[in-house]
Amino acid sequence: MERRYWNINLEEMMEAGVHFGHGTKKWNPKMAPYISAKRKGIHITNLIITACFLSEACDLVFDAASRGKKFLIVGTKKKVADLVASAAIRARCHYVNKKWLGGMLTNWSTTETRLQKFRDLRARKLSTLQTYLGGIKYMTGLPDIVIIVDQQEEYMVLRECVILGIPTICLIDTNCDPDLADISIPANDDAIASIRLILTKLVSAICEGHSSYIKKG
Repeated sequence: MERRYWNINLEEMMEAGVHFGHGTKKWNPKMAPYISAKRKGIHITNLIITACFLSEACDLVFDAASRGKKFLIVGTKKKVADLVASAAIRARCHYVNKKWLGGMLTNWSTTETRLQKFRDLRARKLSTLQTYLGGIKYMTGLPDIVIIVDQQEEYMVLRECVILGIPTICLIDTNCDPDLADISIPANDDAIASIRLILTKLVSAICEGHSSYIKKG
């Protein structure tokens, strides 16, 4: 896989608060290699390591998008819902930004049936389905890569991906397990600015990959 330059700037990440972790009493010891310091009772993430993993993730999604692969972005916390939707729409990805319905991927045949009914319903019957399935309305098969905004919040999603062997990219704060996703990006998963920065880089890489795919087609 070719390595590319994604303009990942440490100063920009600091301004977005990407380096701020959780309190030192609320952490996962597996995150020790990704932590550079403790400050005022919180762990500080090593941004050089974050930049390396973010660059690797951008390379992966660019390569996948340039081959026509499909993505699903998941982030269901209320404060990130709009951010997840806008990022996914910009990159022409599927998304889930409300409640994750258990078995959405592992029971794909059931989900597919729901989606078909959803597409056939009249407007007045759409409200509930639109809330939970609107972002995957036109997903016709399992995604090739799933991007997860918060490992703790979306553990069920990660578990389904692991069962199905779907590659995952996951933002991990200092209370997370870095061994669960295929690419774990150490970052503040609570601050909107931090999540926006990470998603913006990934989305830009996907968009570039899509453009490459169209040119090759």
